[in-house]
Amino acid sequence: MNTANKTSRVLGFAFLLQFVTSLLSGTILRQLWFVPGDMSASMLNIARQAMLMRANILVDVLTALGIVFLGAMLFLTLRHQNEKIALVALECYLVEAMLLAASRIETFSLLRISQAYAASGQPANLLALGNLAYESMDFGGNVLHMLAFCVGGILFYYLLYKSSLVPKLLSLWGLITVIPCLIGTLFVVFGFQVPFFIYLPYAPFEFVIGIWILVKGVQDEAVIQQPIMSSYAG
Repeated sequence: MNTANKTSRVLGFAFLLQFVTSLLSGTILRQLWFVPGDMSASMLNIARQAMLMRANILVDVLTALGIVFLGAMLFLTLRHQNEKIALVALECYLVEAMLLAASRIETFSLLRISQAYAASGQPANLLALGNLAYESMDFGGNVLHMLAFCVGGILFYYLLYKSSLVPKLLSLWGLITVIPCLIGTLFVVFGFQVPFFIYLPYAPFEFVIGIWILVKGVQDEAVIQQPIMSSYAG
């Protein structure tokens, strides 16, 4: 397998890794401790399942690393289209990863507050602190993190569409469905409630494109000209 083909397969793996870790953290693990609309019940769940919360933090850190990995692979693959746009998109992904990783500090705070809350008879002051920790974690790790991703995603998927490395319909799926995610996230930043279905059309995209690239490769692998480790040499 030549270097270009290996690079395209690594890109497919990066998409799949991002999909799996995000799904595991945001959908599966989170649902085991979070009770919508009931922070007291959520905190008691956290106190009873401290190892689960620690696992959730670990997976989130892996997700942040996966974001950096995916952003780097997209940059290496697409920079021939427009290096400045690709670099801005990569920077957005790096900001996304930093926001997610930093927000896990508040997640650990929520764990400790929840344990104290359960052990001391559920006092109102600790409930308020727990709610503040959760809201800080959610705003940084979900809202602002999503905002950075959407901007970077639009730029990367535009370059992906322009490159024809994958079928244009597949690129358009990512490009078109991430725009409502950006609009919805902006509304959330300003305090509006946004229905979850806004994000659903994008949700399977990373899985589908990851599988496609792993199975089919890219349509014009000649454009990937540098080995992964020597891309920045010279």
